[in-house]
Amino acid sequence: MIHFKTLTLALSVIMLCSCQSTKSKQDSKEVKIVLVKNEAERRVDVMAGEKLFTSYCWPENVYKPILYPVYTSAGTEITRGFPLHPREGERNDHIHQVGIWLNYGKVNGLDFWGNGSRGYKEPGGGEIKHLNIESMSGGIGEGILITNESWIDSAGHELLAEKTEYHFIAKGSVRIIDRITNLKAGSTSVNFDDTKEGMFGIRVARQLELPVNEMVTLLKADGTPSDEKVNASIGATGNYRSSEGITGEAVWGTRAKWMDLYGNIGDEKISLVVCDHPKNPCYPTYWHARGYGLFSVNPFGWRDFTNGKETLNFSIGSGQSVKFRYRVIINSGSHLTDAEINTLAEDFARKY
Repeated sequence: MIHFKTLTLALSVIMLCSCQSTKSKQDSKEVKIVLVKNEAERRVDVMAGEKLFTSYCWPENVYKPILYPVYTSAGTEITRGFPLHPREGERNDHIHQVGIWLNYGKVNGLDFWGNGSRGYKEPGGGEIKHLNIESMSGGIGEGILITNESWIDSAGHELLAEKTEYHFIAKGSVRIIDRITNLKAGSTSVNFDDTKEGMFGIRVARQLELPVNEMVTLLKADGTPSDEKVNASIGATGNYRSSEGITGEAVWGTRAKWMDLYGNIGDEKISLVVCDHPKNPCYPTYWHARGYGLFSVNPFGWRDFTNGKETLNFSIGSGQSVKFRYRVIINSGSHLTDAEINTLAEDFARKY
């Protein structure tokens, strides 16, 4: 015979779990992947509810596919607008750092990372060509986009075939982008010589830069550089914190499982976190994270990060492939705690 108090407790637990499950479903937004039919736009929009989350796009003058712009759940852009859509008060440096991207500075001697840094395609630069959209699907809480790309040299010969799977997740105040990229070498091996210039990067909005006491040139409202320099600390609110407890600009060249860039845009508290994955090469990764707004994971830059004490010179053999998995977490309304980040990082490690 079941005791009345035991039955009451069991029913209470069931009701609580049911309420939590219902709330979780209510918190999740419908994610839609929408191919823009105007071919000149060269983009696919990702919608979370009625708001734009981000766009997958392949502008002709950027020389790689990117996710741009990227927004919080509140609709605040966390990526720099320059050079595609310059905003007043931004820096106009490093023209090749646009949105979110994945490439590298020394691939069989070619510079994929810096190609376009002078405003045009360079002879010694590599290019990642968008080939096609393999599939796209939406749903409550998550949408998936699968694309194919080709890493080509200046003569148009393919070095690497890329297949990337994007998972766009929208739940409550959190937006997540999981990028799973498979790179396969062709008939010859592909070498990634050690360099700090790589690999999975984000160029963030001016407000998320770290305050530094130096004079810089910023853009005016019309998108042209100001005649006068201003102190770089004005308007900058960002700070880095790594999974290993290192903060500020000292995170550069250190290894960590994840990195949090937190700050405010207006009154909105924002955490922007990038997670490495235990199955990635060289886990935990080195970080090429700069105070001026470049936030990048680089597993291969050993020589630069260790001042020549260690080298790697990673390579993918002929016909072989390597997979890279990275998670981007964008939280609006609060700065995430270590415990909250670890929970999301552990979920990422289990999922893929």
